[in-house]
Amino acid sequence: MKNEILAITLLCAAMALPGFAQQTNSSAQPGSQTPPASQTASKDPLQAPTSTDFWDGDDPNFVNLITHPFASKKYVQRLTVPIRDRVNELDGITADNSKAIKDVDSRAQQGIQLASEKSSVADQHATEAGTKAQTAQLAATDANTRVSSAEQMVSNLDQYKAGAQTEIRFRAGQTVLSKQAKDALDEMAAPLKDQRSYIIEVRGFAAGNGSAAIAASQKMADSVARYLVQSHQIPVFRIYVVAMGNAVTEGTAARHNSGGRVEVNLLKNDLTAAQH
Repeated sequence: MKNEILAITLLCAAMALPGFAQQTNSSAQPGSQTPPASQTASKDPLQAPTSTDFWDGDDPNFVNLITHPFASKKYVQRLTVPIRDRVNELDGITADNSKAIKDVDSRAQQGIQLASEKSSVADQHATEAGTKAQTAQLAATDANTRVSSAEQMVSNLDQYKAGAQTEIRFRAGQTVLSKQAKDALDEMAAPLKDQRSYIIEVRGFAAGNGSAAIAASQKMADSVARYLVQSHQIPVFRIYVVAMGNAVTEGTAARHNSGGRVEVNLLKNDLTAAQH
């Protein structure tokens, strides 16, 4: 029996020797490179972290779950403190952003309000300018109408025709109207009440020379014009006073040296009167 066991052992050893020799030869082949000892020695294998608690990294097997059913307080704090700090940081950033948004919104609202106020002021100025322009346009239209009327009146000046005439005499050096002179002026001015299309020409003449004669004739003519305005309400713009001095008109040369006199001529515009 012992001999059989020994034989089997030797047979197995004989069969294992060729395989061991082949493995040795393959490892010693030229193509195979063995890393130096220094290189292999410098890189230590990674060691699994040692854990003292299941909640610090123990494998979640059934036994650890039974022995460590609850997490420790320090473990929970160690995990939650960074999260809480991050949350607080995010809350601070959110608060800063909200404040910045409110500041931007406030400045925007102020800018919009300021722009709205300026727009309202501009609209008001534009309205005022439009009103002034309209007023100016109306004034210009009215002025054009008046100019047209004036041009029409000027164009009708040649239509005035001589009407009643009278001569007022003054003593030398006097400008007071006599009763006879007033009666003559009353007779001429009475029919002119409520009439429009007429003018009265008052020309004064006086004896003397130069400016003295002109001044004397002006005073006598003014005396006649004053009486017509005060006694008969003749509009001043219808009376035209001319100081002729010692000028001599046709047919008056013989009487000119006897004293001062005033010629009163009534001129009527029949065309204008017909239009009214």
